[in-house]
Amino acid sequence: MSEEVIVSYLASAIRLSVPLLLAALGILFMSRSGILNIGMEGMVLIGALSGVVGVYYFGSAAAGVGFAIVATGLVGLLFGFLVITTGADQVVIGTALNLFGLGITTVFGRSLLGMGQEAVRVNGIPSLRIPLLSDIPYVGEALFDQNVLAYASYLLVPAAAFVFYKTNWGLRVRAVGENPLAADTLGVRVHRIRYICCLIGGMLAGVAGCSLSLGILNQFTENMVAGRGFIALSAVIFGKWTPLGTMGASLLFGGADALQLRFQSFGIKIPYQFMLMFPYLLTMVALAWFSGKSKQPAATAAAYKSLADRNG
Repeated sequence: MSEEVIVSYLASAIRLSVPLLLAALGILFMSRSGILNIGMEGMVLIGALSGVVGVYYFGSAAAGVGFAIVATGLVGLLFGFLVITTGADQVVIGTALNLFGLGITTVFGRSLLGMGQEAVRVNGIPSLRIPLLSDIPYVGEALFDQNVLAYASYLLVPAAAFVFYKTNWGLRVRAVGENPLAADTLGVRVHRIRYICCLIGGMLAGVAGCSLSLGILNQFTENMVAGRGFIALSAVIFGKWTPLGTMGASLLFGGADALQLRFQSFGIKIPYQFMLMFPYLLTMVALAWFSGKSKQPAATAAAYKSLADRNG
């Protein structure tokens, strides 16, 4: 296998892992606080459309990313209100959020972008080549000739690990996710922590959507997320609810996605539908093998009524 083929595959694997990693980190923050979000698919889809709309109307990729962060941040807060304040079932609300995301992006994609038979193309986020490091054989061009969102996504991994394991706030998040009653008794404001994590999760979903629509395709198409929100949730489970493990799982699933594209380009005589199944099949196998071996935060998906509300 030539160096060019290896470099191309590695670069593609990293590029395709970025939306998964960003969405998975958003899920990780929410999960660590006890919030189960199976609606990440819809949130990322809203982020993807918002990014393209921002670029289309304001002419700047930075404006597109900012617009997406605000839009999905608000969606995250709405999700938080429904599952935290009202105590609604998190699985039901997550499912509804996926349907809402698909519906609203279809409607607004057609009305705001005038999407008809063909998608509207916009200026995406350009690659940023890092001198010297990008010249390293094999891995240099793949690792250090990516866009800003790719670099940011992998820098967020050690940042998230530091927050979770080295800060008082991270300790509070983990305590809320394991035993909210005990945390509340010690003075931790459980609902505030969970709202903040929902906001962070929503904002990261917006960046994940932009990494797909502006970082890879430079356009928005209906249902373009294509299951990546669910794969991101699988990456969190596969990574045992840790930032480093989540990153490794995102790379694995991104590599599988890049591999099925390579299989098609090599002209292998296998129906392309089977190649399209490969990333999802790998996700199912990984979940079946590892889900029973990892332990989620104890209070995941459990609604909590604070002591102040009970006494009031």
